[in-house]
Amino acid sequence: MLDAVHVGRQPIFDANGDVVAYELLFRGRMDAVESGRQDTYATSTVMVNAFTEFGIAEVAGNRPCFINLTREFVTGQLPLPFGPEQVVLEVLETVDVDDEVIAGITALAEAGYKIALDDFVWGSGHERLLGLASYVKLDLLDGDLSRLGEIVAACREHPGIQLVAERLETAAEVAIADRYGMELRQGYALSRPQVLSAPSLSPSRMRRLELVAALMSPDVPMDKVTSIIVSDPALALRVLRVSNSVAAGVVSRISSVRQAVMLVGLNRIRRWATLMVVDDAAEASEQQLLTALTQARLCENLAPRFRADPGAAFVAGLVTGMAGLMSMTPAAMAEQLPLTTEVSDALTRGTGRLGEILTAVRAYEDGEWGSGDLAGLSLDAMRWSTRTLSAASQLTPASAAGRRRNRDAAG
Repeated sequence: MLDAVHVGRQPIFDANGDVVAYELLFRGRMDAVESGRQDTYATSTVMVNAFTEFGIAEVAGNRPCFINLTREFVTGQLPLPFGPEQVVLEVLETVDVDDEVIAGITALAEAGYKIALDDFVWGSGHERLLGLASYVKLDLLDGDLSRLGEIVAACREHPGIQLVAERLETAAEVAIADRYGMELRQGYALSRPQVLSAPSLSPSRMRRLELVAALMSPDVPMDKVTSIIVSDPALALRVLRVSNSVAAGVVSRISSVRQAVMLVGLNRIRRWATLMVVDDAAEASEQQLLTALTQARLCENLAPRFRADPGAAFVAGLVTGMAGLMSMTPAAMAEQLPLTTEVSDALTRGTGRLGEILTAVRAYEDGEWGSGDLAGLSLDAMRWSTRTLSAASQLTPASAAGRRRNRDAAG
């Protein structure tokens, strides 16, 4: 099923009025003004959408992103799937600060993550985290301003902390931020959140669970992980986008799904798969995905005839098929992915051996047989794609019933 995914983005300005960062916010629909929720689901959805649906470079360029964290992420019960390069972890005011939380924040800070304390209130327990924080956010609209001078003075005892004046809705709040020399500002008086939307095909729940289960084994073969990912075009596309994220620390260009998996690393792939299970969006329609997967497989089958790399041909076919389902051009989608020049040229200009493969497949699908009979290879691609997409559901009745019970129990 083709859906739209959304993420809210509100700029954070410096005292000169320049945008220096963004806070990423949960939005369930395009016209949502407020998030309506700040729970683990919301945090997981923001992470998955920003990094794997849009790509963090599309959302924020090279600016840092403030992302809200619930207790589950703070304490490590749920893993963070990205590195510290372009994120600021915002500890929500609803997180009760105890020894477990302090230990979790300490570990994150030591790993290089920058920490922000949201809606900071003295006496809430969050003052215990000041020594670990890089940012303190102060609510100048509904916050208690009677002790604002004391709070600012306490924060200034930690030279590494920058103050973020938030919920600036009138000139009066902006004036308060100026009076206390707060370095950063955020609020409707400066800019309202913008909701970014993009079409999306969600990976099937079965594939995500299968991938998580496989990655639980420390010695899982790379071929097994790759085969699970390529069996679901939507999941494969997400892995390609993750490999292009600045926060993933990957700058190499890729030409196959296997190479993307190797570059991102099994540990990070495991974290993203876990987060997708938490996100648990609607399953993709297997009938829709069948066409994209068949096209990718047919390109792979044709590669030897054109003396091209089969893995690169699969990726070229996959991106072409997914672009059609998402009402995008292959060239536009190629710009979002870290593809090699050969793959990118085939998708944007139709050149090279891979471009010839895409042309041949397109001609065959249009009823033009071209220079060779592709019926046999096409039938093989269809059979492989059908078998691959349905493999997880080809269980004995007892096993299927058990899977349904487990799924229902998990909610």
